[in-house]
Order: sequence, then C-alpha cells, then structure tokens
Amino acid sequence: MRRVTTTRRRSPARPLGLLAALAISAGALLHGFPAQADETTPGAAAEPPRVNLVLDVSGSMRATDIQGKSRMAVAQQSLNEVIDALPSETYFGIRTLGATYPGDNKVEGCKDTKQLYPVGRTNKVEAKTAVATLRPTGWTPIGLALRGAAQDLGTGPTTRRIVLITDGEDSCAPPDPCEVARELAALGTHLVVDTLGLSHDDKTRQQLLCIANATGGTFTDVQSQQQLTDKVKQLVNRAGSTNRTAPTKATGTEQCDTAPVLTPGVYSDREKFAEHRVYRVPVKAGQELRASVSISLDRALARDYGVLLKATDLSGQELVRGTDAGSGRTDVASTGVRWSSPKKASASPSGKTAAATADETVCLVVSNSFAPAAGVAAEPGLPLELTVDVAAASPAPDGWSAGLGRGWVLLLVLTLTGLLVGLVAGWLARWRIAVWREN
Repeated sequence: MRRVTTTRRRSPARPLGLLAALAISAGALLHGFPAQADETTPGAAAEPPRVNLVLDVSGSMRATDIQGKSRMAVAQQSLNEVIDALPSETYFGIRTLGATYPGDNKVEGCKDTKQLYPVGRTNKVEAKTAVATLRPTGWTPIGLALRGAAQDLGTGPTTRRIVLITDGEDSCAPPDPCEVARELAALGTHLVVDTLGLSHDDKTRQQLLCIANATGGTFTDVQSQQQLTDKVKQLVNRAGSTNRTAPTKATGTEQCDTAPVLTPGVYSDREKFAEHRVYRVPVKAGQELRASVSISLDRALARDYGVLLKATDLSGQELVRGTDAGSGRTDVASTGVRWSSPKKASASPSGKTAAATADETVCLVVSNSFAPAAGVAAEPGLPLELTVDVAAASPAPDGWSAGLGRGWVLLLVLTLTGLLVGLVAGWLARWRIAVWREN
C-alpha cells in the first residue's frame, strides 16, 4: 500500500555550540568573574550559509485539511514566499521525495528522491517555477532523501542545514530516517536537520523529533500556512548566524596519558552510555581554563540521568567539576567548569618568597549516567560537543579585607543595624500604647 509523508526540523535550540557558550557564560556569572567575548580570526573568509530544503511530495500531500487548502498548495505557497525573502548570501537548494513515481511498486517508489534545484546562488524565478510543477505523487523515502540532501550540501568548514517538510512518517524504511540522521551526525561535518510536520500523527511526530534531536535540530508542529512560512524563513536566516565554523572532530580516550591534546576551540565526539571520555588541555602559568560540554539526548532515555565534566591533574587529583541532571524533559544536557592554577610560593633572586603559578596539563573528563529506554539502540553513542577556552586568569581577591573579612564586616553591620531598628521599633510601639491608654 502506498503512503506519503512530510517532515520538518527543529532549531538548536540549542545548537550545541550556543549551549556550550551559554554554559561558560553562566559559570562566569556564578563564580563572579566576567565572561570573555569570542574572538574572530582577522581576515578569515566565511563560507556562505548552505540550506537544503527537503519537501515531501507523496500522495498524502493531496489532503485538503490546512485552512481549506491541500497540504501541497500550502507548502508551495510558503516556499514561494521563502524564496522571495532569501538572503543574498545564502546558498539554497530543494530536494523532493515521492515526486515522480506514481506506481504501486514499492521498490521503485522508495527510490523516488531527486534534486529539484541545486544548492547555490538562487535564481528566484527558476526556483519558484520548479516548485510550481510539483504534484503529490508517490511514496515517502525520507531516509534516502536525507542522505541525498547531505550529499547536495557537500562538505566544508561551516554548518549545513537541512529543512525537512513532511506530513507523515517514512514508508520505505530501511533505511530508517532516524538512524540516517545519526549516521550524518557522526560523520564529523556539522549537519543540522530541522523537521516540520504537517497534519501528522503521533508516530510521525516521534520520528521527526528523533531526526531533529540526532543532529541538534528543531521540530515544529505546523498548523497554518503562515506558521510554515515564518518558521522556514527563520531557519534559513538562522543558517547564517550559527556555527560559522564547524566543530573539530576529536576522539576522547579512557586514560589521560593517551587522550588527545585540545587547544581553544569547539570539538565534537560521541560518548556511549555510562562512559568516560578524557581529553588533555595545556594551561600555562597565569591562564584560566574554561570548558563546557553539551550532550544531545537523541533517543529515549531512562529517567533520572546526569552529565559530569571535571578537570583533574595528571595524577587524577580532581581540580574542579560541573554537573547537570535531568529527568527526560529536555533534549540536551550541559555543564561547564572554570579553573586556574593556584599561586604557589617560590623563591625570588633576592631571597624573598613570591607568589607564582606553574604550567600544567589538565585532564578534562566527560562522564554520563545515561541509560537507554527499553528497546532503544545503544549504538552509536550520544552526540557530544565540547567547548574549550584558555584565557588570562581572572583576578581573584587576595587578603582578609577583600575576601571573607569583608563579608564578616558586612554581616556584623547588618546585624547591628537590625538590632537597633528592632529596639527603636519596640520603643515606639510601647510609647504609642502608653499614649493610647492615657487618652
């Protein structure tokens, strides 16, 4: 039996990169230190944003249940408005699924995906003309279409975005589209898939959520033409402002002495359930390490889980840690740490002792207490994004007067003030009662 489907994606929320930056900033505020702004390499040429829209043109798109219009007509009108509003710097393309094969042969129908308009500079008249020719036709090979869309986008240093619009689940698996999304996320090229669902059922919603979560994308439940138009425009514009440089792939190890050495930057990896991943970061005297980790929860997990990021020295002595816990209500877990080498006494040439810091190699350990829900595949591991920065150490208060002493003085002043206010208030109350009795 022939079926058709459509999909759409959710935004990162939190691309994982943004969540990592927020974690570092939050850590700075909590510890009373100013957060440093990111620095852009002077003269670095930014690659144009690349967006590939995957449109479901399967037979079910004929249904007329969105504001009295067919799902196909709604999608076409929205795409026309999106094309008209495309930023001039954005490379945009369109791929279809289920658009050409009208027969009942599932083998043939499940091969039906093609590039309708190539990813590149957009001739708006040509792109809109191509969209106008589409008619709801065949099956719904979402997994195959996602693979094709990733190939259309090519590879490069920046994030690529796929926007999937569909009204149903994949009718052709294998390949399962959720597994395809995980495969794409594991390639090391930073590919985000946002999914949008038109008049879908709960099973379709779960599939689209899985696709989006696997790649750090977003899922949107579309109820009207205007909502579809606004959301796709938002995702296209977002492509120009997120992850100009894709994270570098790094593979953490179980032991610090064999761990990869990381310099400041953003790194991607995958971590199995209940696993430890270790990385090394050189921290020079007078510097401060700032690190955060975000793990995308791209599949159903058992409740009550947590993620831990800690820094240790080469002997395994813990220096600092950050944790985050959850109960299955979010799609990402993240935490961060800050650490700088404590000052040590050292002899100066004059024979006096002076405060000094020493160069160190810090071991960053990422751990989790995740467990897959019943029937959920444990492989591949969960997507992990690690942000590392080494900056000049923030000034810390020295001396009793600038540290604990100041706090105790303030506490004493507040206590005395409260006592005096209480005594005065009590005396006034007694005086008023006395006057009232006399009168």
